[in-house]
Amino acid sequence: MITAIREVRRAKGMTLDAVARACVPPTTAQTVGRLETGTRTVSVGWLNRIADALGVTAADLVTLPDRADLPVAALLDADGVRAPRRATAAIPPQPMPGQIAVTVTGSTGDYRSGDEIWCEPLGAEAFADARNRDVLVPRPAGRFVFGRLIDLDGTAVTIAPPGSGSVPQTIIDPAWIGRAVRLVRTL
Repeated sequence: MITAIREVRRAKGMTLDAVARACVPPTTAQTVGRLETGTRTVSVGWLNRIADALGVTAADLVTLPDRADLPVAALLDADGVRAPRRATAAIPPQPMPGQIAVTVTGSTGDYRSGDEIWCEPLGAEAFADARNRDVLVPRPAGRFVFGRLIDLDGTAVTIAPPGSGSVPQTIIDPAWIGRAVRLVRTL
């Protein structure tokens, strides 16, 4: 199997050791290196472990013929723009299983018309993981609240909607919340 483990690891700016330590359970940098070069067979289990450590899907690590590479031409930071030292490719966004999206149809707060906000649904046991993050919260009759999760009190969540002058809303016992995990914006 041809994999893109090395390309994705480099695009994420991670060392072999960092990926090895991020694996569950942890492994060695040598093992990750062997998986990258193909000197060790990449099983589906290894593919999933490495993908989780890199924060991508297993599909992102497999070279597919119908997926075009997006070459990185330049790197931008506070010191300016420079060419990359070695060829690398950007990883096009792909939704993780179960994710949902919010499409922004009118600019509000930091969001512009046309933005897509991809959200990861969370059950009540994981609401605390979304504190101080933007979330989508379902309400009765197909309505929703979107904004920053600013408070958790038992089964109640308090959301500060985007935009100035918005009044925080408290929702009692929502079935789930969608934590914003990716902003897709066309310039």
